[in-house]
Amino acid sequence: MNEPALRHADVPYYTQWGSPEWVRDIVEQQRDPCDDPHWQRSGFADPERYRFWAQRLCGLTCLESALDYWRIEHAPRAALLDDALRHGVYRLRDDGGVDGLIYRPFADWAGTAFGLAIDVLPQVSLEEIAARLDADTLAIVSVSPEIRYPERPNQQRGGHLILLHGRDREGVWFHNPSGVVPHQADVYLPFATMSRFYAGRGMTLSRGTF
Repeated sequence: MNEPALRHADVPYYTQWGSPEWVRDIVEQQRDPCDDPHWQRSGFADPERYRFWAQRLCGLTCLESALDYWRIEHAPRAALLDDALRHGVYRLRDDGGVDGLIYRPFADWAGTAFGLAIDVLPQVSLEEIAARLDADTLAIVSVSPEIRYPERPNQQRGGHLILLHGRDREGVWFHNPSGVVPHQADVYLPFATMSRFYAGRGMTLSRGTF
């Protein structure tokens, strides 16, 4: 990649749970997410609904970071989820699971709701999607949740979404909504490491003119 370095400063970091410092206990020790005193921070009131959805809202958490960075008004995450469900972004299965985040319904919904230009890229190299970052563009990409431990071997690619907010010739900066310190906010990893986790698909989000 020959593009010059570009990095968006001060993109807010949010975890898909209540507090960043609680993520390690939740993902490593299976602590109850509602033990976090700030579990209602994202607008949830019902504990069971929060427990079910918080682990699945990496994509909406990335969107929330982007919207707040661009100072675009939006509802709390729980209300964003309600709207996303109405637009087919997530689909509840008969077995009690969830299909989603589904890219094209997400792009149609978020693009219309927040004035964003969203390009769905179902087959794209990490270097190519990183090169699309510019002064008005961020990206959401699919990686394995195992990326929270990049020094360890991984067993899968995809299944989790992170927010890319910078790149240079060797790699990218990103926020991981389910990351643990030191690979949580403003993480930098080289392309060679990222490629082990990357599923080959993502989306670019560009703000409109307001």
